[in-house]
Amino acid sequence: MRADTSILVLTGKGQVEALVQPPVATVDEADIIRAAQRGDPVAFEALVRCHDQGVLRLASNLLRNDQDASDVYQETFLRVYRNLHTFRFDCNFRTWLYRIVTNICLDYLRKRKVRKEESTRFDTAEGDVDRLAVVPEENPHGDPQRELMSRQMRDRLAKALTELTPRERMVFEMRHYHGMRLRAIGESIGTTEEAAKNCLFRATQKMRAALGDFL
Repeated sequence: MRADTSILVLTGKGQVEALVQPPVATVDEADIIRAAQRGDPVAFEALVRCHDQGVLRLASNLLRNDQDASDVYQETFLRVYRNLHTFRFDCNFRTWLYRIVTNICLDYLRKRKVRKEESTRFDTAEGDVDRLAVVPEENPHGDPQRELMSRQMRDRLAKALTELTPRERMVFEMRHYHGMRLRAIGESIGTTEEAAKNCLFRATQKMRAALGDFL
């Protein structure tokens, strides 16, 4: 039940009158989803606007590549458009959406693994630039030895990530870069919280082994 709202106004005679305002409609996300499922383009656009930043942020954190993240963003909402009719409200919509995102990201990570490449480079007006090389130092005029160790640490970290399986890397980055809880990670990749926890443990052990002398 929606309550009417009112505002008080001062009339020219110094009297106060209450003007009743029409009730403000509140739209539940489930209503938007159902409208989008019926083919309402405005409802679908509203659904995209509600979740687009979260999708792009998750893809960026998982892939660490702006172009790939943008491609995943577009592919995600294309799949949502094609498959929204299959959503049955038996789980949270964001969980269903993030499952699509993570599946697409897993495909990208598997392709990288097959090609044995992990590109940290991107194109600029000045040409191809190494992303790690342009990460600013906390103190550009600090101790050269510390700067060298910092750069070596970043290089070792990037290499260590490539040694993880696609699923291990995804769980590791969702936990440490995106701050997601293990239960949410498990739901997003279609597994249990315990399985996600075990996967994170394996990934952490590999990362510690690879970075041992820096820890």
